[in-house]
Amino acid sequence: MSDSKRDGGTSASPSPRSRSWARSLVKAMASVLGLIAAGTLAALMLVALALAVAYPNLPEIGGLADYRPKLPMRIYSADGILLGEFGEERRNFVPAAQIPKVMKDAVLAIEDARFYQHSGVDYLGVLRAGLANFGESRSQGASTITMQVARNFYLSTEKTFTRKIYEILLALKIESLLSKDQILELYMNQIFLGQRAYGFASASEVYFGKPLNSLSIAEAAMLAGLPKAPSAYNPISNPKRATIRQLYIIDRMLENGFITADQHDAARMQKLVYRAPSETPVHGEYAAEAARQLVYAQYGEDAYTVGLNVYLTVKSSDQMAAYRALRRGILDYERRQFYRGPEAYIDLPADARDVDTRVAEALTDHPDNDELKAGVVLEVSPKKLVAALQSGESITVTGDGLKPVSSGLGEKANPKTQIRRGAVIRLTKAQNGAWTATQLPDVEGAFVALDPRSGAIAAMIGGFDQAKSKFNHVTQAWRQPGSSFKPFIYSAALEKGFSPSTVINDAPLFFDADSTGSQPWEPKNYDGTFEGPMSMRRALAKSKNMVSIRILQAIGAPYAQEWVTRFGFEPDKHPAYLTMALGAGSVTPLQMASAYGVFATGGYRVNPYLISKVTDSRGHLVHQVKPPLLDESMRVLNARNAFMMNSLLQEVTRSGTAARAQAVLKRTDVYGKTGTTNDSHDAWFCGYQHELVAVVWMGYDNPRKLGDRETGGGLSLPIWIDYMSTALKGRPESEPLPPEGVVNIGGEWYYEEYVQGGGVSSLGLEDSTPKPPDAEERKGILDLFSR
Repeated sequence: MSDSKRDGGTSASPSPRSRSWARSLVKAMASVLGLIAAGTLAALMLVALALAVAYPNLPEIGGLADYRPKLPMRIYSADGILLGEFGEERRNFVPAAQIPKVMKDAVLAIEDARFYQHSGVDYLGVLRAGLANFGESRSQGASTITMQVARNFYLSTEKTFTRKIYEILLALKIESLLSKDQILELYMNQIFLGQRAYGFASASEVYFGKPLNSLSIAEAAMLAGLPKAPSAYNPISNPKRATIRQLYIIDRMLENGFITADQHDAARMQKLVYRAPSETPVHGEYAAEAARQLVYAQYGEDAYTVGLNVYLTVKSSDQMAAYRALRRGILDYERRQFYRGPEAYIDLPADARDVDTRVAEALTDHPDNDELKAGVVLEVSPKKLVAALQSGESITVTGDGLKPVSSGLGEKANPKTQIRRGAVIRLTKAQNGAWTATQLPDVEGAFVALDPRSGAIAAMIGGFDQAKSKFNHVTQAWRQPGSSFKPFIYSAALEKGFSPSTVINDAPLFFDADSTGSQPWEPKNYDGTFEGPMSMRRALAKSKNMVSIRILQAIGAPYAQEWVTRFGFEPDKHPAYLTMALGAGSVTPLQMASAYGVFATGGYRVNPYLISKVTDSRGHLVHQVKPPLLDESMRVLNARNAFMMNSLLQEVTRSGTAARAQAVLKRTDVYGKTGTTNDSHDAWFCGYQHELVAVVWMGYDNPRKLGDRETGGGLSLPIWIDYMSTALKGRPESEPLPPEGVVNIGGEWYYEEYVQGGGVSSLGLEDSTPKPPDAEERKGILDLFSR
């Protein structure tokens, strides 16, 4: 029995046709395999030829070993707070050893998990990407971190086969030159991550406002998602897309064993808080810009690329105290001004569901200005206003909160300034939670404080808002100092025989054109009254114009012009005319701070300075300022003159136009002088404690009247007191000891040579004094202590 039969099956011989088909198939397969082998061999030969041609043409990569990225100039406060960055790229170089593990792990998890296993090209990754691209419609990359370094430093972004070959070859070459940690250091410091940030350290500051070593797993994962497409995965502008990628990276970190399951779950649950684009810890914009100009003048364009760290003398606490005080003072003044109308009007959709989106779009053109929030009015009546903020919050304003904008409310309001639905307005929130409708101020201001012993600037606020105006009023605004200049005239008079007890007549004066340098002049006191004979001490305390003019007339304007140069004033800015007695020259707030510092130090003039030191990107010292030690070579005023002026200026803050200073601060060692110019164009207060001088100015850039009742004592003095209440906290009271050459008789100080009847005992007593005003006339007289 045949086998087929034993198996119970049937058997049939293949037909000739079947055998022919099988032979053809085998031949075809052999031909195909032959072609594939030949093609592979040819492809390999082409690749080898390409490599042989390309390798010698690879760029020299030796510079990577001495990597020097473009690093911006960074400006820091004296206590190390970042105030500003200047340069095309925001970058903060961090050595590999200082990059936290969580940041490295997040990057490796998404970009190159086998980074420490491959030699620059991950062949398993290439195969995996090829299979993924074959089976899916979307492409999947296979670039290692080393290949990305090669591309970022040396190649274009075009996607071609030739560029890929160069990328692979460069990666292999880089791996032969640098260690893995060096390559990762290059990548993590060079990569662009959006918002002008280069490198993860800079991105950490830009997006989260914190240093790299403070990042959580969730935050690190968010940053690690940026290299693929910084714009598309920007968490601020595209939060939804960015979050999807962040969560994927957190998953990848778990898969690769970089984090535990508990850490993974916690990271996915963490709600991230981002730093607003304009958010800065300390408002030092004007000081930072002033420092930038100084450094640029020294280093030129290199200042923006070599990573200079510039440390200022300003202290963050003093800077913020000055910033808040000046803004409060300006906003208080603004509330008393006529309402100028909304910033803009927008059309709101009828469908309430679309209103929020329209409000958000509109307010991008009207960003919040710190405490001055922008809002769009949703409904309004003379007694109530409802507005929507950029945050989506709706707030209601009633009662006193409507007073600053009352002229814009109601149907009878001027159409150009009327507040109606869709109006863009400003709102502020008080500490008690009540909202007030207001407006961005037109008026400007300046504040500068310095240590008179060293010249170190402690605070510099050059205006209300640097985003609105880059003009630094501390250093650039030449304004009339008004009565705040009188102390320098009084100081000159002390050397001409005058003393605080000299009696001078506060009586009317008239001068022809020759005396004033312009036209006939009949000066007045601020309140329009004349009080007759009074001591020089009392005259300065009450800021009597007639007395100052008589003093200058007696000592001679040319002499006074020369005398004020001791304080750093330029003679050509203070023409030798009698109007100099009322501060008709030109000064800057910084000049005034330096000049008052002469009184504060007992007669020494120290030049102010802003930059304390400069270091390179590695922290090595490039430049350092050594604070001067006061010695007699710096003396510009004899000690007894300075002592006498301290006594006179202390009287101003005790019983004169700045009496509020001692009353509020509850200390006697504060000195200063108010200043209000003709027609109230400028309002000043210049004052000091012996360790700190501060000057406040307010006025309009295009000079105009601040208001009939607006004075240096009412506008600038409260700002000075506000600042000093913080800056002097904890400092013990300290008053100077009397120097040689002065004596006190009957409670008044004299130069010892004038005790026996020498010097000037009186001036102008022969001039007639008008009778005092009656009760009716006194109704219009302003309170002197507001001056």
